[in-house]
Amino acid sequence: MKKSSAVYYSGCEEHEYQPHFLDACFLCRRPLAHNTDIFMYRGNTPFCSQECRQEQMEMDEANERKWKLSSKKSSKNTHRTKTEIPAKETDTNKAVRTGTVAVS
Repeated sequence: MKKSSAVYYSGCEEHEYQPHFLDACFLCRRPLAHNTDIFMYRGNTPFCSQECRQEQMEMDEANERKWKLSSKKSSKNTHRTKTEIPAKETDTNKAVRTGTVAVS
């Protein structure tokens, strides 16, 4: 018999296995079974349980609050600096001329 030159894909023997994003819980890394519920968050982030998803949501909200507070503080500092610098620059960069100017 003649050997066929067709190649059939029979698995990942020749290639390094690339994990799928639904293979494990994003938070606890527990393997996700193919016949159990998967709890999704923010599009494509899988979790093994509602508890893991809720914990991640709370961590994200806390990080967002910290980010908002830090951005408010930095905007206040930037605003203060911007208002102080022009006042100093105008005082030191002023050219004052005294005398008479004749224009014809």
